[in-house]
Amino acid sequence: MLKFLLWLILFVLCWPLALAALVLYPFVWLLLLPFRLLGIAVESVFAFLRAVFLLPARMLGMRAH
Repeated sequence: MLKFLLWLILFVLCWPLALAALVLYPFVWLLLLPFRLLGIAVESVFAFLRAVFLLPARMLGMRAH
């Protein structure tokens, strides 16, 4: 909702720029999509490595109780 209100303000102040932003937004989104997917993949790898390295400590912690 906030993005829409900001776009409306931009439309009132400078309508050609607002229309250009409206047209270019899907192309920018598609251009940035591979970087988002790469970020998800890297985050998943780090979560997996964290789980692997913390597994012995978690196993020892479970035996202590």
